[in-house]
Amino acid sequence: MKRNVIICTAAALALMAGGPVAVAAAATGDAARAVTTAAAARADVTADGAVDAALKHYPGVVESLDQDGSVWHVNVVAKNGKEAEIDVSGSGKATTRDSDTDTDGNEHASLIAAKVDAKRAMKAALAASPGKVTSLDWDDGDNGGTPYWNAQIKGSDGQTRSVHVDPTSGKATTAPASSNDHDSDNDGS
Repeated sequence: MKRNVIICTAAALALMAGGPVAVAAAATGDAARAVTTAAAARADVTADGAVDAALKHYPGVVESLDQDGSVWHVNVVAKNGKEAEIDVSGSGKATTRDSDTDTDGNEHASLIAAKVDAKRAMKAALAASPGKVTSLDWDDGDNGGTPYWNAQIKGSDGQTRSVHVDPTSGKATTAPASSNDHDSDNDGS
């Protein structure tokens, strides 16, 4: 009993000081397995992992994704034009938040026909500006412009960069960096 109290106390102190890796190193036996399992359940999914989980849950084409804490909000358009908002938790579990079956099938024709999908756009954006993808949006150019992917990349320097990716060639163009970390869509998240 005393050994378990010592292990739990050491695990708690290690978690406060060094996070899940330190906890796993400090704990032994059953306590180590419990702590490691809990840490794995809290692991943050990357943007790439969120896309995979969302498409496995709702097959189609990713239109956008945005991280809100440890949850990714992924909008997926099926080949028939129907849309769904998928939430992907930090552990990678995908659930449908909302779906729209009244969509015009032609509304997303440029997205569905794009040669560069969301995963390739993120890869191109990260090659142009290394860091972590925090959001990706499809801009269909409905205001007379050319369609493109817009990725927000947070670099190791803390700066957020906007990278535009051409949906045909995959060429990435980086905009000037900003340290602004505010959500620009004003949806309250």
